[in-house]
Amino acid sequence: MLKFAIVGCGRISQRHAQLLGQRQVEGAELVGVCDILPERAKTTGEQQKVPSFTDMDEMVKVTNPDVVVVLTPSGLHAEHVIRLAKHRKHIVCEKPMALTLESADAMIRACDAAGVKLFVVKQNRFNLPVQKLRDSLDRGRFGKIVMGTVRVRWCRPQAYYDQDSWRGTWAQDGGVLANQASHHIDLLEWMMGDVESVFAKARTALVNV
Repeated sequence: MLKFAIVGCGRISQRHAQLLGQRQVEGAELVGVCDILPERAKTTGEQQKVPSFTDMDEMVKVTNPDVVVVLTPSGLHAEHVIRLAKHRKHIVCEKPMALTLESADAMIRACDAAGVKLFVVKQNRFNLPVQKLRDSLDRGRFGKIVMGTVRVRWCRPQAYYDQDSWRGTWAQDGGVLANQASHHIDLLEWMMGDVESVFAKARTALVNV
């Protein structure tokens, strides 16, 4: 049985906490949760019947998990992963991995130095249509692929950004490309291969972030 601990009890944590806390993942159990907001940590801990903490280092020392799940704001992923790697625990990090290439590289170096594995959540790879598409590509059904396109048909209204002060900020959110489209970019790269060059244009529309 692998013991998991969660850092960050915001919106996305509810799904992780439910799956781990109610042992819906075979061979995994939840042993602790942490958030800098005491009430948020307490609520999640009580829901899943595990201890709650406001300090991630204390949680790791007390609960001794095998894996720590980082679910904090995107802009804090690098800082928290690097800090947690020192405890020599494996780490699962929600997407996006980081907001800069330098931060991502630093995370990898820290985990390599500690001898731990770092996983980034890309759950859409397991969607049935995506699995079917990948299988078809592997079988050569489409011949030589010369172009691929993805579109993000998701809506994030103002209410989404109003949920937390970090949302919609460059420092902690990184914008749509990092926070929502990271799934689509991952799938495009998985199907089409490694990136050789990048060109981008962006603007803010429809919301007041």
